[in-house]
Amino acid sequence: MSYSYTFIDADNTFLKRVDADGNVVCFATDPRNTDYAEFLSSGATAAPYVAPPEPPEPTPEEKLARSGLTVEELKSLLGLN
Repeated sequence: MSYSYTFIDADNTFLKRVDADGNVVCFATDPRNTDYAEFLSSGATAAPYVAPPEPPEPTPEEKLARSGLTVEELKSLLGLN
């Protein structure tokens, strides 16, 4: 079976293996790990790790929602009432 491999962390301590059907297996890059030993013996190469993009800055509305405060409570705290 044909697989594609990708490192999934910056330290290259874990690999993701995807088969032709889209099935995914993640495993440690430890020589005692049979999946990793199979990877090494296959001569396959792994795509490098790519860090996910930074999340966008939350909007003021999202920040307010995360605080648990209502608009009225926030205005009261700021002395705007």
